[in-house]
Amino acid sequence: MLADDRLNAIVRMVTEAGSMSVADLAEALDVTASTIRRDLQTLDRVHRLAKVHGGATSLERAHIARDLTIPERSGLHVDDKRAIVRAAACLIEPGSFVYIDSGSTTLQLVSCVPADADVAYVTNSVGHARRLMERGCRVMVTGGELKPETEALVGPDATAMLARYRFACGFWGANGISKKHGMTSPDPLEAEVKRVAMGQASRRYVLADASKFGMEAAVSFATLDDAEIITAGDVPDEYAHLSNLVRV
Repeated sequence: MLADDRLNAIVRMVTEAGSMSVADLAEALDVTASTIRRDLQTLDRVHRLAKVHGGATSLERAHIARDLTIPERSGLHVDDKRAIVRAAACLIEPGSFVYIDSGSTTLQLVSCVPADADVAYVTNSVGHARRLMERGCRVMVTGGELKPETEALVGPDATAMLARYRFACGFWGANGISKKHGMTSPDPLEAEVKRVAMGQASRRYVLADASKFGMEAAVSFATLDDAEIITAGDVPDEYAHLSNLVRV
């Protein structure tokens, strides 16, 4: 088997299984464990899967355990994210004061939102703020500590600033959405920023592709009915009839 074919086979098997060990991959592909370890390093470096101790997990599963970097997330469910953000951008009314959360789906949103002079945006993402500024939007950035993985500002300075504001609407991402634990994030500091910002918005929208349903990260920041959920893709049946679900 050629090296490229082997790499593609590894990605396919890990994606289908969710995670696989080095030993299982080596046996399935009839190569040595050292070859598999080198392949996993290569695939991790180009953001096709996540290398973990003893094997690898799909990016979807890794997204629940930790915050993926923006490059790791940017290639996941691209078409669904584009459909979601086009619908979300239409919800911003003239003269609005709008919050935009950090995340890969909300990063797509900032390319679609109106750049009208009477609309102002607040975000806890330096990357989002930069893109909004480049589009000519009015934008304010929270204070706080910068997380290099997600380019998010977190901590007490961020939440203190957010607590002073009242937003007409806001848009958030989520790593997982479940009936038991609601909207979840793997990081307590990011979850707290999300929770505080949601409490300051009159209209709340969570932007999440269908892969997030039924998944649970470590920290809850909202209940399942705290926000309208805008989604696209194959939503699991147990969530498909939620009254606050909008499928695009």
